[in-house]
Amino acid sequence: MIVVDGRTTGMSIQNFENLEELLLKVMEDENLGGRVVTDVFVNKEAFSEIYPHQAEDIEAREIESVEIRTVPATEMAVNITEELDKVITLMDLGARGVSDLFRQAQDAEALEIYRDLLDVIQDFMGMIGLLRQEYGGKNQPAFVNASEEISTLFSEMLEVVENEDWILLSDLLEYEFIPAVSRWKQVVDDLRGEIRETAKV
Repeated sequence: MIVVDGRTTGMSIQNFENLEELLLKVMEDENLGGRVVTDVFVNKEAFSEIYPHQAEDIEAREIESVEIRTVPATEMAVNITEELDKVITLMDLGARGVSDLFRQAQDAEALEIYRDLLDVIQDFMGMIGLLRQEYGGKNQPAFVNASEEISTLFSEMLEVVENEDWILLSDLLEYEFIPAVSRWKQVVDDLRGEIRETAKV
């Protein structure tokens, strides 16, 4: 039995060779356009791939039931923006922590956390970019200003790191980076608004 969002599809598991083939066929259904799979249950157990194309290794004869749960893509996107709010808070706290460690001359630990902070920022900017590409039709002034500000700051911070001027890096993080990060809250709010508008159309 194959069930999608509580409805039986009428498809037979035995018509497929493996789980991947089954999932691909189910996702071709036009009713699932604009939706994202959140959960897959195989034989009533949650399934997620540990390695790429793992679903291909699960033969149809081993499967008794498949249940797929989805949500509208816009709902998922709004949920992501709510997570991005938490990331902004984490970036703020991370920058404060790095700044404090540098001021206490704990340079090695500070640099380790600083590298993690840069990774978080990169992922954050990547996700904002993806969401804007998909839903951000308007040219948001808050986004343009925040992007220019963070780009300039990155250049300054890179130069300071190359010169190993940790106190200046602390100052940049505390007095420029933290206020700059807080301005991304408006960008995320604007984006969330645009996604909700898209959902109404």
